Amino acid sequence: MEHIKTLKDIDNITVDPGRKLFSATHEEIMEGKTTDVYFLRTLDILSHLNVENTVVTAEIFAREPGIFAGTPELLNILKDKKVDVWALKEGESFCPKDTLVRIKGPYSQFGVFETPMLGILASSSAWATAARKAKEACKDKPLLCFGARHVHPSVAPVMERAALVGGADNASCILGAKLLGKEPSGTVPHAAFLIAGDTILVAKAYEEIKEACENETILVDTFKDEAEEALRVADALGDKLYGIRLDTPSERGGVTAALVKEIRERLNQNGYEDVKIIVSGGLYPEKMEELADAGVDAFGVGSFISDAKPIDMTMDIKDVNGKPIAKRGRIPGIIENPKLIKML
Repeated sequence: MEHIKTLKDIDNITVDPGRKLFSATHEEIMEGKTTDVYFLRTLDILSHLNVENTVVTAEIFAREPGIFAGTPELLNILKDKKVDVWALKEGESFCPKDTLVRIKGPYSQFGVFETPMLGILASSSAWATAARKAKEACKDKPLLCFGARHVHPSVAPVMERAALVGGADNASCILGAKLLGKEPSGTVPHAAFLIAGDTILVAKAYEEIKEACENETILVDTFKDEAEEALRVADALGDKLYGIRLDTPSERGGVTAALVKEIRERLNQNGYEDVKIIVSGGLYPEKMEELADAGVDAFGVGSFISDAKPIDMTMDIKDVNGKPIAKRGRIPGIIENPKLIKML
């Protein structure tokens, strides 16, 4: 697929006034249409000087530690270009200033893609890093990513896939889970209970329609006291109930360790020791650690992962025609990282 190479190419780019979504298509990204315009001006200047095909080595590094994600998309952008690429595997940890990606080849082959490559790595690595922090906080108990509702739908699958790379056990976004070969996971939202009018009615209907292999987990914070509702659901479903989910809103104090301990004890006292307690709603690592100690069995985490600030990524030219070089303040020449693997 040909990509744009000069400022004049911009004149041929039009936007359909009837465009339904504003997100870039795969083709638009691969054609370079999401780059910053100054990279085209750079190519125009280099072409004028007849040095646009100078062989350079560029390296990408981050300014803070994290978990690396986004490698497949970066490689798909570069795979048809005349370049060599070394990169970290997805899921690898990195430190500030570590070399994460190294690209060697004619600048005209990849220079225009600096913007989308950095954006892919900055966002994906941030989401993966947040998921890793969440997974560590929940003390290896199951972690589900529920963050799709907090981001634009065009990037929701990217975000939830990155969360899986970072350590989440599954995702609720259908496409996000499917991208890593998983089946999406989720229970039932409050809407079902509010429309049906009764928690038990929904719980029994869920049991009647679900697949035999599907674990039934029921929200217990819609109408009644959570402990009371948990026992009502357990009595109604018996050993068919896998778990109850707490998503108590902040207006009611949110999910607390005391609430979890009370429900766990009441369930145990009534013979429901095997019923799991799953929590969601505004969770962050410190709270997850507290809730894990209180007896929570699994976590649904959304905004802590989806709201992760992109990790600042920078691409520097480090070698021109075999000669080490760098802007002032940076060390000339390539910076080795034993974690780099030849990808292309």
